[in-house]
Amino acid sequence: MASSVRTKTSEISADDKAAALALTPISREIEARLDRYVALLLEWQAKTNLVAPSTLPTLWTRHIADSLQLLSVAPSAKSWVDLGSGGGFPGVVLACALAEVPGARIHLVERIAKKAAFLREAIRVTGAPGTVHLADIGDTVDRIPGPIDCVTARALAPLHQLIGFAEPWVKKGAKALFLKGQDVEAELTEATKYWKIVPELHSSRTGGQGWIVELGSIERRQGTPQQ
Repeated sequence: MASSVRTKTSEISADDKAAALALTPISREIEARLDRYVALLLEWQAKTNLVAPSTLPTLWTRHIADSLQLLSVAPSAKSWVDLGSGGGFPGVVLACALAEVPGARIHLVERIAKKAAFLREAIRVTGAPGTVHLADIGDTVDRIPGPIDCVTARALAPLHQLIGFAEPWVKKGAKALFLKGQDVEAELTEATKYWKIVPELHSSRTGGQGWIVELGSIERRQGTPQQ
């Protein structure tokens, strides 16, 4: 295991990390937590596919900075729900960034047991304020105590489905922030067939034609089926 970790660590570019921290500046304390998280992710990556191997050389800009940028859209948010947390983007990253904020809590929802186990270990080794829920998304709404400030998801499902997942929390006052790629306009067009929404789009700091879709209200169109 140790040799595989060293090999994969060598794939992490110092220049990429520097570029990521220039895009999304953080304190040394947060950086130290994220370093522990990255080391753990590389260790688990050898046995559980948490991220696409091709993205390892740009892990910091592609995944970490991409996650951190959500905080600039919702700077006062303390309570987050991250749907389909997977390898921890953005949930664990947000938890690391908010570790010193009083009352902060990130709820990470993951239905795959191996990934949920990784998330629990990531929260443990980073000392970040996170709670992992091993469950389907639809089974967690009543289990997560409110109020929730933001609901987020990354690389989980088409936008119209994400809106359906987030609807219960948004109706209680949460804001939805979804990280999306270059096909965001097509996804928004599809989503408006099912939902009345007024999206605000934020261009990704990390480039690659990425976007953050911000939704402050969600209303189901009459006659459309449950997603």
